[in-house]
Amino acid sequence: MAELRYATAAAAATRASSSPSKRDADAASASSPLVASPRVGGGKDGPRPHQRWSLPPPVRSLLALEDPRSPAASTSYRILVAAIACFALAALFSAPSVWSRLNAPYLCRKEGIRLHCPRVSERDSLWENPHAAATSWKPCAERRSDEISDLVPENEASGFIFIHAEGGLNQQRIAICNAVAIAKIMNATLILPVLKQDQIWKDQTKFEDIFDVDHFIKYLKDDVRIVRDIPDWFTEKDELFTSIKRTVKNIPKYASAQFYIDNVLPRIREKKIMSIKPFVDRLGYDNVPMEINRLRCRVNYHALKFLPHIEEMADKLATRMRNRTVNLNPYMALHLRFEKGMVGLSFCDFAGTREEKAMMATYRQQQWPRRYKNGSHLWPLALEKRKEGRCPLEPGEIGVILRAMGYTKETQIYVASGQVYGGNTRMAPLRNMFPNLVSKEDLASKEEMEPFKKHVTSLAALDFLVCLKSDVFVMTHGGNFAKLIIGYRRYMGRHRLKSIKPDKGLMSKFFGDPYMPWATFVENVMITHQTRTGLPEPTFPHYDLWENPLTPCMCRA
Repeated sequence: MAELRYATAAAAATRASSSPSKRDADAASASSPLVASPRVGGGKDGPRPHQRWSLPPPVRSLLALEDPRSPAASTSYRILVAAIACFALAALFSAPSVWSRLNAPYLCRKEGIRLHCPRVSERDSLWENPHAAATSWKPCAERRSDEISDLVPENEASGFIFIHAEGGLNQQRIAICNAVAIAKIMNATLILPVLKQDQIWKDQTKFEDIFDVDHFIKYLKDDVRIVRDIPDWFTEKDELFTSIKRTVKNIPKYASAQFYIDNVLPRIREKKIMSIKPFVDRLGYDNVPMEINRLRCRVNYHALKFLPHIEEMADKLATRMRNRTVNLNPYMALHLRFEKGMVGLSFCDFAGTREEKAMMATYRQQQWPRRYKNGSHLWPLALEKRKEGRCPLEPGEIGVILRAMGYTKETQIYVASGQVYGGNTRMAPLRNMFPNLVSKEDLASKEEMEPFKKHVTSLAALDFLVCLKSDVFVMTHGGNFAKLIIGYRRYMGRHRLKSIKPDKGLMSKFFGDPYMPWATFVENVMITHQTRTGLPEPTFPHYDLWENPLTPCMCRA
């Protein structure tokens, strides 16, 4: 009986489906997106071949399946349209950012102090930057040919400013760039800066002994008015050096452009001529207009040129570095910051004899009595500074790092350094690893070097230019010299060649592990420094433009 009932039901279903009206309805249902496919194994209720999907009223309205004028559909329709409009606006605002990321001329990104670049197919080279293909930047701080000068007429200038550029050559260079910038901010006339005698260098060099004054004034003529000397109508010239009434003091470090407008400009307008001192790092980077930062780059990279005889001698030294062997070889420039003053000022602990450590303690007590106190706090302070990477690398330490990077003992190295603390004994490990280690005194004769010994800063200028022209530049500690070299190489496109900035914090950790195998050390050094090779980096707050001029001074190639 059961079989009979089943057969009867099936026949009835067949007859029903064979009717024309039923077939048309089934065809319409099959073509409609609102009808579900037959469920297989429909649970305890059996198959449900024609279950309908429940779509929201606005969607049904958009598909013309429901009248949008109905109350339920109308409200939902408006909500859907509003949501789509919000999504479209969000996409519109985010499109430029997404597009710029996809087409960024610089594909690397920065997290903290680390730079992450895309991997490249080329094998890492000892002399070329493996990630240089990830950049397409060019220098653009120069004044454009169609750029109209906004220099105010001479009779509308606010007055004259006069500064002392203090410190060594590179500190003075930064001070000169800042002086031009603040003259522009205040619409003042700049008197050619005086290079103040440094207590350490004891040098009497004048501006015109190092830099090409005519080029400096002519190049900036559309930006800032610069005069060679104090105006003749100002008879009391000594007041600019001695009188407090003629001096603006207490300018905070990294002051903003607005600070100069509010506090310095009124005094210049009143007195007509003012001296500003001290003038070291007295202008910030993030709190000045972008155009002022671009002007500082214009001064640094284009207006400040060394005298021709300094440039010519530097070219000779660089050529001799490459021609020291039969073949034309690349060379490395090493800025070795390990002079007695730097070692003492760092307050770090270095390997040495008891006598050497006692002499250094006495030297520190004499030079920096307030910081030295009784000396009891120096040992834990030295350990902390080394862990944080604030201690200069010893000659032997930088030698081990360079060997781990793959540089062989045949590498030609130019050393830019003062008198190394510890002399030949301290330099012995580095010389054993790299015997082809020379300085400018080794490359030039006494007769050639004699004219440059009159001014210590001219010797520093030679080191600056030879390092700038090198195939690889390596620094062992911070400072204005290394900062300006790396920035200059980035700006002028020499970032395609390496500028290695060792991670001193991680290196101290590796050096402090006596059980680390050489192969592991090599791998750690390579991984740590694969992105510390001098590529232009996106700037972040408080990152000065001397080391990284990308944002204000460079543009897409």
